[in-house]
Amino acid sequence: MHSNSDLRSTLNHLIQTCRDGQEGFLTAAENVQGVELKQLFNECSLQRAKFTGELQAAAHGLGDSNPENASSVAGTLHRGWINLKTAIGGRDQQAILAECERGEDSAVAEYQKTLAQEMPKDIREIVEHQHAAIVATHDRVKALRDA
Repeated sequence: MHSNSDLRSTLNHLIQTCRDGQEGFLTAAENVQGVELKQLFNECSLQRAKFTGELQAAAHGLGDSNPENASSVAGTLHRGWINLKTAIGGRDQQAILAECERGEDSAVAEYQKTLAQEMPKDIREIVEHQHAAIVATHDRVKALRDA
């Protein structure tokens, strides 16, 4: 079994991943044309905000008094979301969808890495539920990109 501090560190990593998704989807929503895509990206951003809260509560339950509270440097996107700003510059819907899909690839990978670790059942259930939702979002964004 992992120590509490290992698990807290893992959860903080997922919190950052969710924050990246939250910011990435929000940025995409603000810059994409079309009501449906704006709505989808806004929903995805809100979902990630909710996931962040769930993970923070779990980390708090493990004794982490301040789980990954500070957002990544305002407006800075990490890991899979790096090229979103470039895609937005051209306002190319396909490119924006591709970057959102890449961001989701990164999130799916983080969740899979986390699920390979030992953790208490209650935390595993949260992570599994979030992972399934992120995979579903990834597939939806990919289908839109391929359409």
